[in-house]
Amino acid sequence: MELRHLRYFTAVAEELHFGRAAARLYVTQSTLSVQIQQLEAEIGGALLARSSRQVQLTEAGRLLYAEACRTLDQADRALYVTRQSVLGEIGSIRIGFAGVAAFSGVLPADLRKFHRAHPDVEIEIGEELPPSGVVDELRSGAIDLGYTHDMESISPDEFTRTFRKRIELTAALPASHRLCAKGALSKADLDTETLIVPATDPGIASIAERIRPIAPGGSAGVRLVPTTLGVLTLAAAGMGVAIVPEDTSLIALGDLVYRPIADVTGPDMVVLHRRGETFGPVLAFSAAIR
Repeated sequence: MELRHLRYFTAVAEELHFGRAAARLYVTQSTLSVQIQQLEAEIGGALLARSSRQVQLTEAGRLLYAEACRTLDQADRALYVTRQSVLGEIGSIRIGFAGVAAFSGVLPADLRKFHRAHPDVEIEIGEELPPSGVVDELRSGAIDLGYTHDMESISPDEFTRTFRKRIELTAALPASHRLCAKGALSKADLDTETLIVPATDPGIASIAERIRPIAPGGSAGVRLVPTTLGVLTLAAAGMGVAIVPEDTSLIALGDLVYRPIADVTGPDMVVLHRRGETFGPVLAFSAAIR
């Protein structure tokens, strides 16, 4: 028995007329008759009582009609739900992010835009992650999309990137620090300072390396911290100068003062998802923010 047989049968059961049912189904009356005969042969009994004047349902026909309606409704529902998922209209997505995505306003704006266009998709947001942590979570399948700094460790064969913005860098330091007297800093100003920066993968060009070269044997004078708030907290405690995204300057923490760094170019912020992704909501999100 196929769904086609049930659709043909319910049309006849509702019309009680082969001609009208055939017209409704856009098939010939002979085709419809053959399909009903095949169904009756499979059932092993008559579903319709036919005469020259009328068509009536047999008891078996009445039972099948009720079940067929439920089956077809469920089949239509299954098709609808699946199509909605493919189109990214239902389901859920899990998003991981480095702090800069939230502080810059990019992530909230993207979420707002996507939610307005796809209100039935559930959005799950995890805790702030270091940039390398976003990549690790994507690899493990813990998240579907990740906002992070663009890093050399992000393989184009593994992930699809969507550019969001260039991240400008700024220095955060206590108000008592000698460099606070300057309106803007340079790389030379930071040459002897302990730099506190967000952690990235070992061996990857980090934010610290944008300020000064790191010796091959190690990173003396550089302190790696997993989260943006951790970086700022240590800077506020006077343990060094934090190098953070410019948008982080909106955070007031202790007596921290923020100063731009004139001759430093920051990394790009990108959104990543696994290459070859087929899940509709993920593809819809990626398309919505382009």
